[in-house]
Amino acid sequence: MNDAPITWHPDPTRPRLRLPAGSADTHCHVFGPAAVFPFNPESRYTPGDAPKERLFALHDMLGIHRRVIVQAGIHGFDNSVIADAIAARPDSTRGIALAPPDITAGEIARLAGQGFRGIRYNYMSHLPPGASAEELRMLAPRMAEAGWHLVIHMEARLIAEMAPLLAEMPLPVVVDHMGRIPAADGPDQAPFTALMRLMEHEHVWVKVCGNERASSRPYPHDDATPFARRLVDAFPDSVLWGTDWPHPNFPDAPPDDGKLVDLLADIAPDAGALHRLMVDNPARLYDFGPLEGAGAAPGR
Repeated sequence: MNDAPITWHPDPTRPRLRLPAGSADTHCHVFGPAAVFPFNPESRYTPGDAPKERLFALHDMLGIHRRVIVQAGIHGFDNSVIADAIAARPDSTRGIALAPPDITAGEIARLAGQGFRGIRYNYMSHLPPGASAEELRMLAPRMAEAGWHLVIHMEARLIAEMAPLLAEMPLPVVVDHMGRIPAADGPDQAPFTALMRLMEHEHVWVKVCGNERASSRPYPHDDATPFARRLVDAFPDSVLWGTDWPHPNFPDAPPDDGKLVDLLADIAPDAGALHRLMVDNPARLYDFGPLEGAGAAPGR
């Protein structure tokens, strides 16, 4: 372990909610260990190690069988830490890369062969800037040819500004963390209206996670739940969910991932909606094959 403090909960609760077999955490990360996968010296933050073994153990306890590991800025454009995790559980693990917008078709093909399915670009003030509009337009056809999708992590104030560009993309677009909309401003705020309009495009998806970041209240973050619930109700076939483990740059004590799973009972209370959110939608977007066996141990 490196000397930086860990950002993950050391003893998460076993969830009360029993997840359907084949459930996927479509937004999680792995960090290091730094002794094996060195951190990017230009990173704007330095977390403690959060290796794949910890992530796999957490998922087994939560009842999550599949995962999509998203490359974080701490490792920059060196995606080998995720490739290593995919290789450990190749049937149930996919990756989202960080890459420069001039990435070649050959490099996309190489990463696709390792289990990557897309690229993430950040438009957040605390992270290095993402690709420009023109760079995304030039990159999109190469990604589409590979069957990849674009993941966009942006501040709420940018949703309306970026919506026309994202609407014209010739490939699936996934909006991270519900667009980082502050729950305290209520569901009638302009950024959420812009997000709902953007979601009307069939190629646009959204991750209904990050309640703990959007909320101005302690757990169960009930000011943020209505946002996720409205998205699930309105766009049941275009929603995804994730833990965001190990919760980088979280301002408070690390969230309890078991309790985050239990929030799904309010976000998708209908069994059919929960199955689409956790199983069907991730399988379709991330090319997961048929589930073998009973999957991971369910929560109880």
